[in-house]
Amino acid sequence: MEQRYLPYTEGDYVVPPFSLTVNGQVLPSPGGRVRVGPALPAPDVGAAPPGTGVGSLDQLLGKPKPKYFYEPPDDASLVLEADRDRVFVGQGVRVSLYFYLRPADQALLNFYDFNNQLTELLRQLRQPTTWEVPVADPSVLPDSVRRANGQVYLRFRLAAGTYYPLTPQSLLFPALSLTLTKFKLLKKPQPGENERLAMYKTYVAPALRVAVRPLPAPGGAIVGDYVLHEGISSTRFRTGEAFTYTFGVEGSGNAAALVPPTLHPRSGLEVYGPDIRDNTLPDGRIQKSFRYRLVTQRPGALALDSLLQLPFFNPRTARYDTLRPQLKLVIGGGERLPATARPVDDPFYGPAMLRADTQLQPLGVYKQVGRYAALLVVLLLAVAVVGWWRAG
Repeated sequence: MEQRYLPYTEGDYVVPPFSLTVNGQVLPSPGGRVRVGPALPAPDVGAAPPGTGVGSLDQLLGKPKPKYFYEPPDDASLVLEADRDRVFVGQGVRVSLYFYLRPADQALLNFYDFNNQLTELLRQLRQPTTWEVPVADPSVLPDSVRRANGQVYLRFRLAAGTYYPLTPQSLLFPALSLTLTKFKLLKKPQPGENERLAMYKTYVAPALRVAVRPLPAPGGAIVGDYVLHEGISSTRFRTGEAFTYTFGVEGSGNAAALVPPTLHPRSGLEVYGPDIRDNTLPDGRIQKSFRYRLVTQRPGALALDSLLQLPFFNPRTARYDTLRPQLKLVIGGGERLPATARPVDDPFYGPAMLRADTQLQPLGVYKQVGRYAALLVVLLLAVAVVGWWRAG
């Protein structure tokens, strides 16, 4: 099996890998890369031996002449889009690089050297004054969108990321360019002739600017649109017993900048933690929880809003706000250990207690008993010595 390729222009061409199945056995081919240089001079026809065919295929059939091809119009475009044109310091702005293409133009355009071009595009999209959260991979499969002119387009997401400005300096994204392969079509198609002629076309996305506003005084707070979700491990609380409290934050913002809430310690209460967990929802919002372990030593009311608070700046309302717990706990006293034997129920101690002498005894009575016992031991020892002496 032989496949012939006839290049029309100079450059590097990639033969993609493929595989064939022969008698149930798969035979793979790694493909390859072919470099096409300038055409060699035609051989001297007079020097050829008699009866030998001379000349190249171009001499026999003629080279494809660009004048016989025409470039069909296309409505493709490279666009750099931002979901906001103005943000506060610390507020995220999502910037995406899209390539729009009409479905009817798919046969005319092809991506060219995409990986190398994408690396350069990502480098130009970097912003040194931001915290960047990039999208993992570009979208290989396009989605269908309807643009402002009412027509349906295929949209390829080439790059995307969320930028959180760290300074009031505006974000300036340069103009970006992407080169694609475009095919010219033969004006008068003929059977057996190649009807397409490859060429290169470059699409340019205009530069983009996103203004950044400083936070109003006093500043220095985390930025985001957050709500609080609370959780607790029990419904009954006693002194000396540990329980867990979860301070959960959900909303739009920079998860890396979301710090634990401010803790206001108080006497008689031990606080351990927090244990931090975070998650990103499919819609791009974040969830971050701070789990604490608490042990209280004093009974009574415990208002958690006096213990934990998280101040933040809400860019949607352009105001400062604070997340405060709403739970108010009531701490009971510790449980008393049950008595193993009660005097009124015991058949022995009940009568014995009734017969007991109620007269108070002096505190030194135990010392006197000790002295009497020691004297008794000395007397017994003396009697034993005398008996042993008489027996001898």
